[in-house]
Amino acid sequence: MRVALSAALILAGLIPASAAPAQDPTGTWLTGDGRAKVRIDRCGPGAANICGKVVWAKTATNEDGTPRTDIKNPDPKKRSRPVLGLTLLDNLKPEETKFSGEIYNADEGKMYQVSLERESSSELSVSGCLLKVLCGSQTWTRVPDVNQQAAAQPEPAVKPAPKAAKATLDKTAPAKAVAPAE
Repeated sequence: MRVALSAALILAGLIPASAAPAQDPTGTWLTGDGRAKVRIDRCGPGAANICGKVVWAKTATNEDGTPRTDIKNPDPKKRSRPVLGLTLLDNLKPEETKFSGEIYNADEGKMYQVSLERESSSELSVSGCLLKVLCGSQTWTRVPDVNQQAAAQPEPAVKPAPKAAKATLDKTAPAKAVAPAE
């Protein structure tokens, strides 16, 4: 009876319903501009938070072939860090239907306030602000993990090579033409 009454009051709008929990954004995502793939995993106490790092970059190397680094980082000690493997999202916390915290933009060397919210199983809405004034958003698209890509392609069956029949060739005898069987 008590459960039915609570449900009726929630439906009637007299008691606010609690917000749905944030949907899990773990996986690998292609950024809205297509320049990077970010792997998002659980982290923090009890794996309640999320963290994300660059696992692929469209331009992972400089013109001279050296790995691209975090050259615009305000901390000179961090400017030699490679972009691949760079943490962009660190300990974003669940907050109602999204995860919130800060995102690092290596192109500018700046941190932005960010929230991530799943739009669907294949889309992640990423909204960020600098000083709560300059805001923008983009949609990231789920892509297969590197391990999933490798696992999705069946490995070719390895067949042992047929054993060649031992034959001796008489180098002095003329070669015979073999007629096809009818």
